[in-house]
Amino acid sequence: MLFVIGGNGTHAGANAIHDECRRRRMQVAVVGVPKTIDNDIMLMDKTFGFDTAVEEAQRAINSAYIEAHSAYHGIGIVKLMGRSSGFIAMHASLASGQIDICLIPEVPFNLHGPHGVLQHLKYLLEAKGSAVICVAEGAGQDFLEKTNAKDASGNAVLGDIGVHIQQQIKKYFKEIEVTTDVKYIDPTYMIRACRANASDRILCTVLGQNAVHGAFAGYSGITVGICNTHYVYFPIPEVIAQPKIVDPNSRMWHRCLTSTGQPDFL
Repeated sequence: MLFVIGGNGTHAGANAIHDECRRRRMQVAVVGVPKTIDNDIMLMDKTFGFDTAVEEAQRAINSAYIEAHSAYHGIGIVKLMGRSSGFIAMHASLASGQIDICLIPEVPFNLHGPHGVLQHLKYLLEAKGSAVICVAEGAGQDFLEKTNAKDASGNAVLGDIGVHIQQQIKKYFKEIEVTTDVKYIDPTYMIRACRANASDRILCTVLGQNAVHGAFAGYSGITVGICNTHYVYFPIPEVIAQPKIVDPNSRMWHRCLTSTGQPDFL
């Protein structure tokens, strides 16, 4: 029995091992357990690590909020994980109630122009005196120089959108001669490395138990997960066909927009 724990890439590897075991007619059960804080595995309500990531992100957002509201024309920027999906940024923004602008990979935006992020920031400073931005790491990559570099896992190395936004904000307000105090927080590894909360610990325990039950029952090439609140077995090819992303027309994203009050930045 082989239990493989991870996200889409890990499950793709598990599927390849399962196919090779079948080709060789080996009596090996390969079962996956979804563990990714990005919550980007298809068909699943939630993956192990997501709840903890959203909860821990609140600490960074709260720090940015305090820094921004304690300064004259303070702007707090928090960059959260999410290469291709903005679930952490969306849920953290919605949960905190302290975010004025939430930027995710699934929703295009402009920084400059009459409807851009910078113009809205200017409005926020005039109306509220401060602002807090939450941005997913995969958002706004069109604004950054492409390097075609790959990391050890074969993923494209992303440009740092958080630093780019910070620089553009400072440049914009300097040009229009408005004093600002910009604070940038990147809590990536604090979130990745923290202990799982109670909700995730229970989820992990149940997923692990169900994975073992599935292997003992003779299943292979499957992964365990929650679908419509039920614990079920999925064929691995179905869940790795494509990553799960935020639907810009979904109620949850519109709830987030209602919470932030942000316009379309196009």
